[in-house]
Amino acid sequence: MAHVEPGSGCESWEPKEEEAMKICSWFLGKSGVASREAQPSPAEPAPMERLTQASTEFLYNCHVFSLQIKDVEVLNCEYGKNTIKFLRLHREGKKHFVKEVEVCTHLRLTSAQEYLEGNNSLVIPTDTMKNIVLVLAKKNGIPTLEQFAIDICKHFMTTFCQVAYVKTYVQEVPWQRLHENGVPHIHSFIYVPDGIRFCEAEQCRNGPLVVFAGIKDLKLMKTTQSGFEGFYKNEHTTLPERKDRILCGELFCKWSYGECRDLDFDCIWNKIRECILEAFSGPPDCGEYSPSYQKTVNCIQMLVLSKVPQVQIIEVILNNTFYNVIDMTNLGLTNDKEVLIPVETPYGSCACTLGRKKFLEAQGHVLKDERQSQFGLAATQGN
Repeated sequence: MAHVEPGSGCESWEPKEEEAMKICSWFLGKSGVASREAQPSPAEPAPMERLTQASTEFLYNCHVFSLQIKDVEVLNCEYGKNTIKFLRLHREGKKHFVKEVEVCTHLRLTSAQEYLEGNNSLVIPTDTMKNIVLVLAKKNGIPTLEQFAIDICKHFMTTFCQVAYVKTYVQEVPWQRLHENGVPHIHSFIYVPDGIRFCEAEQCRNGPLVVFAGIKDLKLMKTTQSGFEGFYKNEHTTLPERKDRILCGELFCKWSYGECRDLDFDCIWNKIRECILEAFSGPPDCGEYSPSYQKTVNCIQMLVLSKVPQVQIIEVILNNTFYNVIDMTNLGLTNDKEVLIPVETPYGSCACTLGRKKFLEAQGHVLKDERQSQFGLAATQGN
C-alpha cells in the first residue's frame, strides 16, 4: 500500500493484486530483478510477497518524487564558498601595504534544477567562485573591503546570466603598521585585536546593489559610571541594585548605506568607530553615566545616526561580561571592588536596530528582523 501522511491533500491508494503484478512486473523487468531464477531460495520471500514489497517501494518513491516537484515551493536555494582566506600584498617602492581578508560568496541561480532534478548545467562550481575571488584580488587589489565586495558582486552579476542573486561577505584581519619611536615601519605590522572590520554586499538581478558594513569582536570596558537600578522585581529576583559597577561587553555593530553610491568607506568606518567609543565612554575627564546596557546601545546608535548621514539602518548587539567582587573576609581583608572575577557564562545580551523613517518609507516596506548571515561569520559575532 502506498502510504500518504494524513492531511497531505493526496488520497491513499492500495493497488489490487492484479494491478500490482502488472506494475511490478514492468518495474522489476526494468531493474533487472525479473531475470532471477523463478524458484526462490528458502531465505527469499515468495514471488507475490516480493512483488508487493517492490510495488510499495516503487509507488512510495514515485509519490515522494511528485511531492518534491509539484506540491512543494522552493523558498530559497543558494550555495557558495565560505572562508576564502588570503593576504593581498601591495608594494609602493620599499613601502608595503597588506590586507588579509576572509571572504564568503553565495549565489542563487535563476533555476533550482540542480536541487530538484540533479541537473548541474547552470551550476558555477564553488572552486571556480574561489578562483574568481583570488583573481579579482590580484587584478583590482583591495582598496577598501566594501569596494572589493562590490567588485565581486558585479563580476558574478555581469558575467553569468544564470545568477539571480549574489551576496558577498568580507572581513579583515586587524593588522596595523608597526611604529618604532613614533616612526611607521615600511614593512612590519602588528596584530591589534581592537575590533574586526567586515562588510557585506548583495544584489538581485535588475535590483540595486546594497552595501552593509560593520565592526565585531570589539571589547569595551569602563570601571565606573555604570549602574542598574529600578528594575522589575518578583519572587524570583535575587539580583541586587547597583549604583556603581563595571560595564564590560563585546560589541557587534552593523549598518546599511542603502543603495550603493560613491562613498569614502574608510573615512565613514573610522568615524563610526569613533562614535561608538565616544558614546560608550563619555568625555575623557569624567565619563558619562550608563543606567543600563540597553541605554548604552541606544546612545551609540543615536550618536552614529546624528553624525553620519550616510548610515540608514544601524544594528547594535552588546553581550555583557559580569564581574563578581571576591569576598576576602575569610582572608582578613576588605575588598573594595579591587579584585574581581569575570563570569563568562551565562551572559546577558541586548540588541536593537534603528532605521531612518524616510529611508524605510522610501523602501516601501517595514523593517523586518534581519536574518543571520548564512555564511556563519557576521551571524556568530565571534561569541
